Amino acid sequence: MSQSEAPTAMGRRSRRDLRGFLALLEARGQLRRVRAPVDPDLELAAIADRVLSSGGPALLFENVIGSPMPVAINLLGTQERVLWSMGMERPEELEALGERLAMLQQPRPPKGLREATRFGGVLWDVVKARPDLDLLPPCHQEVFRGDSVNLDSLPLLRPWPGDAGRIITLGLVITKDPETGTPNVGVYRLQQQSLNTMTVHWLSVRGGARHLRKAAAMGRKLEIAIAIGVHPLLVMAAATPIPVQLSEWLFAGIYAGEGVRLAKCKSVNLEVPSHSEVVLEGTITPGEELADGPFGDHMGFYGGVEPSPLVRIQCVTQRRDPIYFTTFSGRPPKEDAMLAIALNRIYTPILRQQIPEIVDFFLPMEGLSYKLAVIAIDKAYPGQAKRAAMAFWTALPQFTYTKFVVVVDKAINIRDPRQVIWAISALVDPQRDLFVLPDTPFDSLDFASERLGLGGRLAIDATTKLGPEKRHPWGEPLARSAELEARLDARWAELGLADLDSGSPDPALFGYTLEHVLERLSQASARP
Repeated sequence: MSQSEAPTAMGRRSRRDLRGFLALLEARGQLRRVRAPVDPDLELAAIADRVLSSGGPALLFENVIGSPMPVAINLLGTQERVLWSMGMERPEELEALGERLAMLQQPRPPKGLREATRFGGVLWDVVKARPDLDLLPPCHQEVFRGDSVNLDSLPLLRPWPGDAGRIITLGLVITKDPETGTPNVGVYRLQQQSLNTMTVHWLSVRGGARHLRKAAAMGRKLEIAIAIGVHPLLVMAAATPIPVQLSEWLFAGIYAGEGVRLAKCKSVNLEVPSHSEVVLEGTITPGEELADGPFGDHMGFYGGVEPSPLVRIQCVTQRRDPIYFTTFSGRPPKEDAMLAIALNRIYTPILRQQIPEIVDFFLPMEGLSYKLAVIAIDKAYPGQAKRAAMAFWTALPQFTYTKFVVVVDKAINIRDPRQVIWAISALVDPQRDLFVLPDTPFDSLDFASERLGLGGRLAIDATTKLGPEKRHPWGEPLARSAELEARLDARWAELGLADLDSGSPDPALFGYTLEHVLERLSQASARP
């Protein structure tokens, strides 16, 4: 890939395929090619893990043992590269995108000319975002059917020693609602079972599982396609919470500012991104299952063995000289945690639309990106913190499995753990401010639950108590006058302290930012 192929305008108009994104990374010095032979069984993921933990570049393994395909990994290993994948340069742009998505999530009549103009702009975004068909798609350059299907030719990884087999991790898994025909695009793990079969691991609340239940009720097989090696922006779109009746292709087009080019599959009635490097086409017969797992997961443990739907692959299409795009799970930081940081900012306006009192919210990486949430509210009445926690748990499918919700006042910087811990320590009485919901549907990968698939949730009200929430006078909070603080700011150089920070500590130095995590990891790895 030459320098001349690199996109211009800082990636905003980058070629919308995996190869275009690799060219962008290489042009910016964020891609390292590995030409030495590397084994996809354990070795490749271990190398990638070391590079990711040190904040290193994306990797392209060009000599993978057992397969002619190069393997791209760690492409989304930093928040910066996640932004580039979306044609963005600053994190603030993610919230602007979230605001547009929020208007689509819960549309309402606009109030005034300004809001009507904004809403009209969002509708125009939708018009531009409609997908179209590619009649000569690159993903159909090579076609394999029947006995020619051989999953062994793909460089599937086995990342951890206790893993049951080789897996696909970043394939877009595409199905259609058997009743409405609305497609669902998800990112689910698939385990190879034979030359032409795989099991798919999806949670019961996910779209693919819903479609399979509907197909079973109608006595039909469920058609499925797995698109591997797509532009990372499509992975982001598949991970974004959207209304069930809408298509991820439309949202991906809104992300990109242009419609996704799709191709009709060869053997099933589904569409896939036309630029996909490899596409697997097949069917699931309801009730046909095989054991899936164990596998190392994002919780930091091996998951259990579960019966999972069996996918029978009947056709494989691919580009010439395809590139395999993958990742792996494990205790953070991993690529999925980097995606969660970006999605956190996109979710915020969507949450505000549904729960107006929420000012901000944060899913710390160390909280496994969704197990613990901190939300700041503009508190106006007693009991509001409990209401906000309940609303949060039901706002989006992604928060169904959030175990802990800490609710704080809007004055608290939720990205500064010192402030959050102060709020819990100073404003919480455990016998009054802890709210437990027992026996709720839960993530079967959460081994802390007493019964797998069923667990409790805890909300902590760390807000200032109002009215009947307190039975005695509360002390006045310590504060200095704004006039004194401004006077000190003006005299800071005169006092000979110009080289010291004159204000509050920068939360980025203490918060759960990617840069902070990587700096700490780098320091730890440098110690003898």
